[in-house]
Amino acid sequence: MAIEEVGPAMYEVLSPLGEPTVETVAAPHSLSDLNGKTICAVWNGGFRGQVAFPVILELLRKRYPDVRVIPYTEFPITNERGSTGDLLEKVDRAVALARQWGCDAMITGMGF
Repeated sequence: MAIEEVGPAMYEVLSPLGEPTVETVAAPHSLSDLNGKTICAVWNGGFRGQVAFPVILELLRKRYPDVRVIPYTEFPITNERGSTGDLLEKVDRAVALARQWGCDAMITGMGF
């Protein structure tokens, strides 16, 4: 909260942005080059991900010719409606598949 003096009166000003509620942490390592790496794409069912993902993955292939891409169609969609148990099962399955394919990096979510 900031206090700003305007003339003889004092006004209390609150930021509409609020304070961050999630701590940002750095990845333990980052990839300087995606050539030779396996990138897994996991879609959360967000708006038009079926349009965005193919474009993004094609751009990755053009920029990094030796990248291996596992498309979102190989993973369960992780935000479809259902019970919490169903969602947790899908997340567990996505993690197991990422390990099975040797995922070095993952693109998650997606939609525009």
